[in-house]
Amino acid sequence: MSTGSGGANAGEVSPGEVSLVDVSRGEASPGPAGGLRFGFGTNGFTNHRLDDVLTVLADLGYDSVGLTLDHGHLDPFAPDLPRRVTALARRLEQLGLAVVIETGAPYLLDPWHKHLPTLMSAPGAELRVDLLARAVRIAADLGSPAVHLCSGPAPEGVSADEAWKRLTVGCEEVLDIARAHGVALGFEPEPYMFVDTVERVLELRGRLGDPEGFGVTLDIGHAHCVDDLPLLDCVALAAPHLVNVQIEDMRRGVHQHLELGTGEIDFPPVLAALKASGYRGPVSVEIQGGALDAPEVARRSLEFLKAAEPF
Repeated sequence: MSTGSGGANAGEVSPGEVSLVDVSRGEASPGPAGGLRFGFGTNGFTNHRLDDVLTVLADLGYDSVGLTLDHGHLDPFAPDLPRRVTALARRLEQLGLAVVIETGAPYLLDPWHKHLPTLMSAPGAELRVDLLARAVRIAADLGSPAVHLCSGPAPEGVSADEAWKRLTVGCEEVLDIARAHGVALGFEPEPYMFVDTVERVLELRGRLGDPEGFGVTLDIGHAHCVDDLPLLDCVALAAPHLVNVQIEDMRRGVHQHLELGTGEIDFPPVLAALKASGYRGPVSVEIQGGALDAPEVARRSLEFLKAAEPF
């Protein structure tokens, strides 16, 4: 393994014969009967041990997990990271769960400032590059087809042109690392960050030369919250480049992740559009505020998605 992982703990189940990810296609294998593959983000289970999170999700019937690298679940800076990654790979295969690595932990690099430093920071960009490089290596070891990333806020006093330049340079560096490991990047537009809409992600992609391996993580709630385009137009615009989808309910102009069915989004047309686009990667629920009731939030979310998914 590229993290230099050693053997798994004694008593762990050996890998089975289930193929979780077709890395050559850069996407998770499709859900049952060619349907969408539903997942849940570990950042909604912050009060659970990681192994317990995986067990709950598998027992509920989820197909995948969005694994946010953070202090509590899988710390990318842990001294025993190789051993943990080896054990995790075996556990994921045992449970039949695909995985996508996410890097949106707000205070992983700076305990005082959310999402800092960024690829636009000077100094500090090298710390973000190092984190993303670790994420890529972990993704390669776990069979994750993509690593999620976002821009963070633009530095104070830096012009938009300079911010674009720094972000492009940083993405080029990370993209080279990702290519070397056979992992795609999935850049997410995030409300109130420098890159906050699907159109701006595609602008970034164009500045990079529209490279293979640089895809889009589309967050359905975020698109509804801040994009100028109608939500279904956002799906259509992102669809050719999708490597990851996150989903939650939201209200226009309010960046608060809500349980499905409690906000403003009409989900059946969204799921139909994703399915019609040919996207067969993970659709991961992102409800960070429900951690105190995480198993029931996850249960209700999956029931909602299955009821809303078109046949």
